[in-house]
Amino acid sequence: MKRRDFLKTSLAATTFAGIHSTLTAAEGGQMKREFYELRAFVLKPDKQKLVDDYLGKAFIPAMNRLGVSPVGVFYDAPELNPPPTPKPGQPPPPPAPMPPSLYVLVRYTSLDQIATVATRLAADAEYQKAGEAYLRVPAMEPVYDRIESSLLLAFEGMPALDAPGKKARIFQLRTYESHSEAAGKKKIEMFNKAGEIAIFRRCGQRPVFFGETLVGQRMPNLTYMLTFPDDDARKEAWNKFRSDPEWLKLKVMPEYADKNIVSKIWNRILKPAPYSQI
Repeated sequence: MKRRDFLKTSLAATTFAGIHSTLTAAEGGQMKREFYELRAFVLKPDKQKLVDDYLGKAFIPAMNRLGVSPVGVFYDAPELNPPPTPKPGQPPPPPAPMPPSLYVLVRYTSLDQIATVATRLAADAEYQKAGEAYLRVPAMEPVYDRIESSLLLAFEGMPALDAPGKKARIFQLRTYESHSEAAGKKKIEMFNKAGEIAIFRRCGQRPVFFGETLVGQRMPNLTYMLTFPDDDARKEAWNKFRSDPEWLKLKVMPEYADKNIVSKIWNRILKPAPYSQI
C-alpha cells in the first residue's frame, strides 16, 4: 500500500473510531442522549410541492412506521431573514450564497436506527410507492441543487428533543463555529455546566434541541434550535437575555468569552411546514 493511501485509511479509521466511541458513551450514560440528522435542501424552482408531497405523504409516515419520531420540516422565512446592514463607511458585504429553502430534522434514539434506516426504507413498498414521483425523478428534472446533512449528538444538558406542539410558532436555527475542537468543547460546556441553557429558558427562549455536530459542514460546531410564538416574542426574549444579570456575569468570564471560543455564528429564522411534527 502506498504511504499516501495508508495515511488516508489510517485517518479515516481513527476518525470513525473516535465518533463511534463518543456515540457509544452517549448511549450508555445515565440518561440516553438522542441523535439528530439535520438535512438542508437547496431546491430547484417550482419543486416545493413535489418535495412537500414526498415528505408529508411518504417519508414521514415511513419513518414513523420505523419508530423514528417526531420528524420536523421547516421552510426558510426570507421576510424574517433580512440581509446584513453594512456598517457606516463600509462597502456592502458580498452577496451571501443562496440559503437552503427547506430543512428536515430527524430524531433518532439509538445507533441501530441510524445504521438501518436507509435499508429499511428501501425495503418498504408503501414508502417506495408513495414517494415514487420524488424518488424516481428524471435526470433532466432534478429536485434540488444539493442536500447537506449533519449528524448531531444531543447535549448532556438537554439530552432529549422538546417539540413545542402545533400552535402558531416560528423557529430559530443557530450554528456556532469554533476555531478548534477544544474551543468548541468549551462553548458546549458553557451551555451544559455554566448555565446558559437555564438562562435561555428563563428569558423565554424555548429550546427544541442542542446538538454537537459529529459529522457535517463547517466543523467544529454546535447547532441548536429555539422556538417562539412569533417574531416579536423572539426579539423580546433576546433583548431580555442580553440584559440578564447571570448572562452579563457569564459572558465576561475569560474562559467563556466569545472571542476565545466562537469564530462565527450562522443564524436563520424558519417556519414549520403544515405537516411538520415539530
